Amino acid sequence: MTPAHLESLSRTYLDGLLGETLPFWFPRCVDREHGGFFTCFDREGALVDSDKGVWQQGRMTWMLATLYNTVERRPEWLEWAQSGADFLEEHCFDTDGRMFFHLTAEGCPIRKRRYIFSETFACIAFASLARATGDARLAERARGLFDLIVRHYDDPSLFMPKFTGTRPTKGIGLPMILLATAQALRENLGLEVNGLIDRIIDEIRRDFVKEEFHAVMETVGPRGEFIDHFDGRTLNPGHALECAWFILHEAKVRGSDPDLIALGTRMLDWMWEIGWDKEHGGILYFRDVKGLPVTEYWHDMKFWWPQNEAVIATLLAWKLTGESRYAEWHGLAHDWAYRQFPDPEHGEWFGYLHRDGRVSTTLKGNLWKGCYHLPRMQWYCWKLLSDG
Repeated sequence: MTPAHLESLSRTYLDGLLGETLPFWFPRCVDREHGGFFTCFDREGALVDSDKGVWQQGRMTWMLATLYNTVERRPEWLEWAQSGADFLEEHCFDTDGRMFFHLTAEGCPIRKRRYIFSETFACIAFASLARATGDARLAERARGLFDLIVRHYDDPSLFMPKFTGTRPTKGIGLPMILLATAQALRENLGLEVNGLIDRIIDEIRRDFVKEEFHAVMETVGPRGEFIDHFDGRTLNPGHALECAWFILHEAKVRGSDPDLIALGTRMLDWMWEIGWDKEHGGILYFRDVKGLPVTEYWHDMKFWWPQNEAVIATLLAWKLTGESRYAEWHGLAHDWAYRQFPDPEHGEWFGYLHRDGRVSTTLKGNLWKGCYHLPRMQWYCWKLLSDG
């Protein structure tokens, strides 16, 4: 991590963000007729499906407004972000105040999920755009959504049940996404959330970070019990690495808090050991905590987003600790991802590779992959390096 190497990395992230990733998506993804964003594109950027995922409407609105707030005040970024926010408000809410997951291009609902994730991404979108525009109504919209999300976190009975009560479970997804949402509202609206963040991190530490396995669990019982069945044993290394860097980011915000650094790096250490493919490189999608066979058939594939999370987590860990192993791991994660995923002809990254790095599908976007994980990685790593 010499000064020259860090400068080169910084340029790689910012130039890739502004010169390759964003130009693939914008303006082609903007729906000028109905508002919002298309995301289902083939390798060359041709639209292959006009349906819209609500997650991506919120995520991409947040991304554009965040770039406007922190990189450059480009009017087109603000215009497109406003289009995303307008579509969210006009089409993505059900009558009960919850949000849909999957819509037609015109905004007619197709599917609504029990999870609260559509709401979290809309919440951070409204907050970031409120900061960009000074719109008090958007800020209040974000705070109202945040209150709804916290109520569901505090009272899981508000969710429609997915299973019977025979084997109750909870996942790490809700606390980790609530953590990131709280951080975004503090950053953009000045909301006082440190007490809530402490409570969330305490739950993650207590119930999901398992010393006996040296693993971060994806699914546990209501009080953190280990569930010795397929669902309970299945680990998602990319998810755990994302959670680790959210905690490390909190450590950074709090002046390099040593307790949070210790927790975040422990999670990173364990899940790097479990998730990194020592034969082919890259982060595997699923592993079994006991080393048993995994039931999901895509368990050994390399999706784009776990690699993005590994790049952020290792760079942030190195920045906070200066430990050489994190510099080494960052080099491994960065170099493997940048060797395998980018499309040199048409820009952006492929999303789905086989274990050995061969492209599984040339699809560049769908309801799950939009302009979010990759540009967030590029933006966050550039900002981490440029902030000193």
